[in-house]
Amino acid sequence: MVDANTILGRALGGEHEQVVLCHDADSGLQAVIAIYSTALGPALGGTRFYPYASQSDALSDALNLSKGMAYKAALAGLDLGGGKAVIIGDPSRDKSEALLRAYGRFVETLGGRYYTACDVGTYSPDMDVVSRETAYATGRTEENGGSGDSSILTAVGVFHGMRATAQHVWGNDSLEGRKVGIVGVGKVGKHLTKLLLEAGAFVVVTDVSSKALASLTTLHPTAQVVSSEQELVRSNLDIYAPCALGGSVNDDLVPELASKIICGAANNQLAHPGIETRLSELGITYAPDYCVNAGGVIQVAEELTNFNFKRARTRTVQTYDRTLKVLTSAVENGISTTAAADRIAERRINEISRLRRIRVAGRQLNGPSGGRPAA
Repeated sequence: MVDANTILGRALGGEHEQVVLCHDADSGLQAVIAIYSTALGPALGGTRFYPYASQSDALSDALNLSKGMAYKAALAGLDLGGGKAVIIGDPSRDKSEALLRAYGRFVETLGGRYYTACDVGTYSPDMDVVSRETAYATGRTEENGGSGDSSILTAVGVFHGMRATAQHVWGNDSLEGRKVGIVGVGKVGKHLTKLLLEAGAFVVVTDVSSKALASLTTLHPTAQVVSSEQELVRSNLDIYAPCALGGSVNDDLVPELASKIICGAANNQLAHPGIETRLSELGITYAPDYCVNAGGVIQVAEELTNFNFKRARTRTVQTYDRTLKVLTSAVENGISTTAAADRIAERRINEISRLRRIRVAGRQLNGPSGGRPAA
């Protein structure tokens, strides 16, 4: 296991702008806030509440997720940087008003360099509590001035990214009759299941939570439930959709995978660099997660201006075009789809951040209003 000092050394070695370790003994808060880049604007990223096995695991997750958020925002055309927070603990047992408000105080100390939102283990009502201590919480409930559940638009983006990948692979973007396996039917997976069934796809699902599976089958009784990810992978799938935690596309899974497409909502799906090469060798097209799962960040970014759900949904549907651009670029340049997505994101970050050096009216611009990011 890599120790926390080694991981922190990586963060301070040139990639991340800022890493904040947060501790409040009275509430039990132990958290990490990682800011990868503010070149395009304030960093935006969710708060993951998860029972990490170690502090080094939590730190590593925050660093990896924050980088993914920077690239996600850049690919989506947002004037936002990338950040992520993780809270160490079991949300079913450790989450409390005091802990969430303590976390909100730490977010506030960053003065707008980081905007937080929901992620695994946190929900819109949690962001309502966090926002009582900070002006920099998004993803709040509608009754408290937010945009509500961002997982709906995340699913919409993945669905259209899946359609675009189908067009690239099979020459037809219809998902009717396609067999799609979804791992994880919590926040996003359940909405994606609905969209796929409505499109005429055959959906196979699994989840470590029996409660999540029971909830899904109540809503969608035609979805087939299998007992494990291994059983799902061996189900002769057309499309494999990881929608739980990251790292599921690993050395053990890849040889078992018969699907032609990997396209899902989970962040950091590839367990380590190099797996994308193996996928390509096997004729499997990987739609980079940070390209297709940007619907949620597009939605919460809208909260920073004048929220309009219709506009946010339209921008999310454009995931189709962004995904096709990435996949086409990969073929034209003879590179992996992740390398193609990285190039597009890095080019935009470099080009737009260069413009920020141009001073206007005696101040440095940070979005069209000078202080608020544009969606």
